[in-house]
Amino acid sequence: MTPSRLPALRREAWGSWPVERSCHVGEGCCVLADDRGRNVDLSVVIPAFNSAPYLRSTLDACALALGRTGWSAEVIVVDDGSTDGTGDLIEQWAGDFPVELRVVRQSNKGRFLARWTGLEVATGGNVLLLDSRVILGPDVLRHIERSLTANPARQVWNGHAITDPDAPLVGHFWEVPVHVFWGDFLGNPRPIEFGVDNFNRYPKGTGVFFAPRQVLMDACRDAWPEGDAALASDDTKVIRGIAARHPIQLDPEFWATYRPRTNVRDFVRHSFGRGTFLVDSFGGTSAGWSIALLVLAVLPLALLAALVAVAVAAGWWAFGAVVAACLLAACLPAAVAAVRGCPARGVLAYLVFLPVFVLPYWAGLVRGLVVHGARVFGRAPVPVASARGAEN
Repeated sequence: MTPSRLPALRREAWGSWPVERSCHVGEGCCVLADDRGRNVDLSVVIPAFNSAPYLRSTLDACALALGRTGWSAEVIVVDDGSTDGTGDLIEQWAGDFPVELRVVRQSNKGRFLARWTGLEVATGGNVLLLDSRVILGPDVLRHIERSLTANPARQVWNGHAITDPDAPLVGHFWEVPVHVFWGDFLGNPRPIEFGVDNFNRYPKGTGVFFAPRQVLMDACRDAWPEGDAALASDDTKVIRGIAARHPIQLDPEFWATYRPRTNVRDFVRHSFGRGTFLVDSFGGTSAGWSIALLVLAVLPLALLAALVAVAVAAGWWAFGAVVAACLLAACLPAAVAAVRGCPARGVLAYLVFLPVFVLPYWAGLVRGLVVHGARVFGRAPVPVASARGAEN
């Protein structure tokens, strides 16, 4: 199931929300509980920084999905130093929300530590990590509930995130990179299971991720950031650690709609951060990745020096020819992504905003090498073993 548009989630107050509370016969589940202060089946942890414009619809969709399960639940929003009243809004809404809704406030520390704070206070045996910009599909949690009943070993689930088709053009830029790397799955979404042996073949992220609480806490401890946690990877390292011990399910029936950045300023800031996270996520995991990161850092400077040398030695016509060749090479990923099923709007976004993206992403990558380089290039590669083998 995939959405053509966002679910129509509009209401004046949660008190009038028609939350479905049912017990599916034969599935061994109980009616969703509203009891406060008791351990629950599922804790939803949402890190939030200046998320006031998004949280209402995120929580509406979450309530609908929870109401279609037999799980007792709580929703924990970690206000990571917001300045837009995010925490105050959660407190206002908590009284009418269908399940326990609470806010935990902390100074701004980044998503890794915000999620950790939520995990620490969660009472559920299972946890759904959910970003504040993500709209859950209405039946996705019921799908996991039924799957766990049929096969309890399938404990860890990575969500299939779909970019909001109504997002502004700049929000679709990343569809080209993800289709270049993971077009085999994105062009033909189907249920698969992955571990460390095929880890890089599939899209992954903690924006919508379901796992036992203890599994998540163990993985966070293993990936604990050194130095400024806001500059550390909050997803790939954590998921890689989980994949080394547990098989991870990637299923299009566990889907959500992601609402990306909607203006160029936020896109530039996000690109700068992603460059830094790339180093922390992949540096030191293999010789190939370490070399690739170093090449990416040096390549722009080498190209600039080469262009100057060509202009001096061979004239401006040669300079123009080299520039044209570089531009064609930069557009090649768009062609590859299109062949692998990338939507036309994503290809257009890539071509339009690539000039805006290159400098901040490169600067973020260089920052990552400065901040993380000495550590990540000295760490031992993650052992390649099947998830099932590592689990036994």
